[in-house]
Amino acid sequence: MIPTASPRLPLRTMLAAFCLLALSACGINSVPTAEEAAKARWADVEAQYQRRADLVGNLVATVKGAARHEEETLTRVTEARARATSIQVSAEDLNDPAKVAQFAQAQGALSQSLGRLLATVEAYPDLKVNQNFLDLQSQLEGTENRISTAIIKYNESVQAYNVLVRTFPSMIGATIRGAKPMTPYKATATNAQEAPKVDFGA
Repeated sequence: MIPTASPRLPLRTMLAAFCLLALSACGINSVPTAEEAAKARWADVEAQYQRRADLVGNLVATVKGAARHEEETLTRVTEARARATSIQVSAEDLNDPAKVAQFAQAQGALSQSLGRLLATVEAYPDLKVNQNFLDLQSQLEGTENRISTAIIKYNESVQAYNVLVRTFPSMIGATIRGAKPMTPYKATATNAQEAPKVDFGA
């Protein structure tokens, strides 16, 4: 007698295929992919702010040599740099608006202090032609541009992720995974109004 295939096997196979298709359509894979992309963009933001913090240390040392009586301004920049580098926001904290706002506020305070420091340079003609200072000026200018670009890319990634988390059908996969919306980066009022000026003139 020739054995016959179980009639349930094709039905099970079809049901399994349907379930896999339904799960893929509901964001099981797309939500974590978007989440990881946003976390990677946040790492870029942190890297650029760290680069700026490193440059600020060198800038303070250079200005200190030429403008010794600007001690109060230099101290404020150094303190703001220390605060900005002490506040860390991990990828797991990106859905906590308070932590992201605290990070942005610290970076904004550093921007404000740096702006004040750079404004004092006008009183020191020798400093404005110092090659080390000019190199730092150029690097700082480029870093500010990189920070802006990194923030834009991070916010775009967060927007794409948040759309997946909040819209049907991908919100089903997001709920299964316990995914929460991430916080976009917003410039603080200080940061937005008093960004550092890096054009020192001729």
